[in-house]
Amino acid sequence: MARPINRLMFATAIAAAFTLAGCGERSPQAPVATPSGAAKAGSGSAGTGAAAAGARRAADPMEVAVRPEMAAYFKVGKVDQVEMAQTLDAVGRIEADARRVARIGAAVSGRVTEILAEVGDTVQRGQPLAEIASPELTTAQLNYLRSYSASTQAERAVDRARQLLQADVIGSAELQRRESELTIARAELGASRDQLSLIGMTNLQIDTLRGSGTLNARMPIASSLSGVVIERKLSKGQVAQPGDSLFTVADLSSVWVVGSLPEQVARQVKIGQTVEMEVAAQRGRKIVGKIIHVGDMLSSETRSIEFRTEVANPQRELKPLMMVSMRVLGEPQRQLAVPADAVVRDNDRDHVFVRTGPDRFRLVPVELGYAVGGLRPVRRGLQEGVEIAVSGAFHLNNERRRAELE
Repeated sequence: MARPINRLMFATAIAAAFTLAGCGERSPQAPVATPSGAAKAGSGSAGTGAAAAGARRAADPMEVAVRPEMAAYFKVGKVDQVEMAQTLDAVGRIEADARRVARIGAAVSGRVTEILAEVGDTVQRGQPLAEIASPELTTAQLNYLRSYSASTQAERAVDRARQLLQADVIGSAELQRRESELTIARAELGASRDQLSLIGMTNLQIDTLRGSGTLNARMPIASSLSGVVIERKLSKGQVAQPGDSLFTVADLSSVWVVGSLPEQVARQVKIGQTVEMEVAAQRGRKIVGKIIHVGDMLSSETRSIEFRTEVANPQRELKPLMMVSMRVLGEPQRQLAVPADAVVRDNDRDHVFVRTGPDRFRLVPVELGYAVGGLRPVRRGLQEGVEIAVSGAFHLNNERRRAELE
């Protein structure tokens, strides 16, 4: 029994020795395999990052790649400095020319008996607008007739005194007294006639009164200006007093456009500068005028200064109190500018397409001024010499949006 047991133990020992030998041969190879695997893993990670960066560049929504068939739709140019006038923007309103406005009232107290004109009527100088019955008018006419009669009698008395002096009936002192009375009578006649003229009676009416001796208690309120009735402040039966403004007549063939600017830029506004205006109420109608007046005083409430232009209005299309957008053109200066066709409006901001490489453009936000002569001054966002799409920006933006949707 001893021999079989020894043989089994010997076989077991041999097997264990071979097992340890196998482990010893493989153990040095394990560390070599591990770095190799790590290197491979690292290489795969770097490749994935580069691909992701490329994907991000390709998916940039602000970039666009120009296809060959689109080359005819746009043009590239460099941002450069040009001579441009500085502009100042203001909000204005249309007003009647104060030199062409007349406020008309009654020259004497009286009661309104007739109204002959309404707001909006076109009237001529001297045309009656209303009629009043005035006791003062009657009194003034009566005073004129009395003065005229006294003057006539004084003239006759002087003529008789001269004849009597030649006949040595009276002395020269009597003639001098009567001549003095004639001078006073003529002065009173002239004063009473002037009073009738101030009331509004014409020379023809006064001569008719002197010839007929008939008093007229009714007095017309006549327009002192040809134009349009823009205001009426009387009614039938109303008692009108001298100094009351009963009608306002304005000649609207020429109007003012009045604007205001902050005190910080007031020194840039001068008489004679050109002003471009746009009337919103008339579908953006554009008109051009010259500054004719710049205020000398600032408004204490708004801290702004007023300026005005004069604009012809033969068809009376420009109505007082209409709002107007005004743009004052200053002295020309050299500054960066881009064509208005190069600008794209996106998300309520101005953008241009900047060239980033062959057939590639990027939409860049910029801050621009208002267009002057087809150019827009650059305030921020671009540098001189940068290449941009100066035309065809609309097509480029459509292509960018199409690519973004895809």
